[in-house]
Amino acid sequence: MRTGADSGDDPRAAAPLAGTVVVSFEQAVAAPYCTRLLADLGARVIKVERPRTGDFARDYDSEANGMATHFVWLNRNKESIVVDFKAAREKVVLEALLDRADVVVQNLAPGVARGLGIDAGTVVAARPSVVAVDISGYGTGGPLDNRRAYDLLVQAEAGSCAMTGTADAPAKPGIPIADVGAGLQAAVAILAALNARNRSGRGTAIQVSLFDSVTDLLGFGLLHAAYTGTERPPNGLSSPVVSPYGAYPTRDGRTVVLGTTNDSEWQRLSALLDRPDLAAAPEFASNPQRCEHRAELDAAITAWTRTLDLDEICARADAAGIGNSEFQRVSDVVDHPQLVERGRWREVDSPVGPLRSLLPAFVGAGWPDLLNPVPALGEHTAAILAECGLSDESSSAGAANVSPVDA
Repeated sequence: MRTGADSGDDPRAAAPLAGTVVVSFEQAVAAPYCTRLLADLGARVIKVERPRTGDFARDYDSEANGMATHFVWLNRNKESIVVDFKAAREKVVLEALLDRADVVVQNLAPGVARGLGIDAGTVVAARPSVVAVDISGYGTGGPLDNRRAYDLLVQAEAGSCAMTGTADAPAKPGIPIADVGAGLQAAVAILAALNARNRSGRGTAIQVSLFDSVTDLLGFGLLHAAYTGTERPPNGLSSPVVSPYGAYPTRDGRTVVLGTTNDSEWQRLSALLDRPDLAAAPEFASNPQRCEHRAELDAAITAWTRTLDLDEICARADAAGIGNSEFQRVSDVVDHPQLVERGRWREVDSPVGPLRSLLPAFVGAGWPDLLNPVPALGEHTAAILAECGLSDESSSAGAANVSPVDA
């Protein structure tokens, strides 16, 4: 691992990726999410941004006390350097950054990275110990190779929107699963490649695409279509393959979500409903049969939930060993006791002052909680250039015309 700006009193020193330097040519979501995960694990992430505007996710909104919520979510624990790689004299800066890197990540628009010489193949050919990742929309080859790709576009092309909502009203999942899925896949691949490099000393060039990530996440739905030539229609807040499994109204005007995943749980749910007739009915004996009679079962469950308040339903379901939850709005989750009582919310510094940020989803024994600031555009340019033995005059910081692959 290369040495960077980490010092002995830096909390990253105790993190699992301490000493790992990541240089990322990133915008929007997929690559920034990948590198934020690496930064949360202690890597030093140098975020390369274009002059004046930077990562355009900085301007998606201004709801986080003047900063964009997307940017705050994805860019803590990073350093920002402004470089215009369209300017010929920036080549020395580019080479200096790549020389410091253990990992290089990019999600620029099709063909741009290759033109700049920062695509994974070119980087690893020149620096065989580097792990380099290209995050693209549709992967290399195929008829969509050079098509511009954003999360919605890829999800629509890959079928995930058709699995969401209802048959007559398909919907884009609220979570940007193409972007997030690709970022997760890239982060996992990077960790595997770094582990392999520890043994061999060799890096590798990695390709990850939003389209391949979504089609992998389609999972059983894609396999069902492949084997049957048909697809199960989406059914809103439920599952096309499990029943009973859905949302039901309660007496106090709330919504309880109840689920069964096997025949034993179905028997317990029938007892909870005080409906031994349902438990004994042969047409409800197996999950496929219950799916065929979903409407009848949902009506029976609704008749029961409407007679009780949500808290009582959940208490009874817990006692019976039946999975349950309350349907929550996103605004309800902000102060959810499962977050608050476990101290999941923390503060992270930023150019506009302290902002709320969740701790990483992974919790490793002995790992530090890394919540270093969200950087201002180009905040670390001078320091990084000086570290590379260069001056501000080495960088023209003119206007770049580099566009991202995702949004």
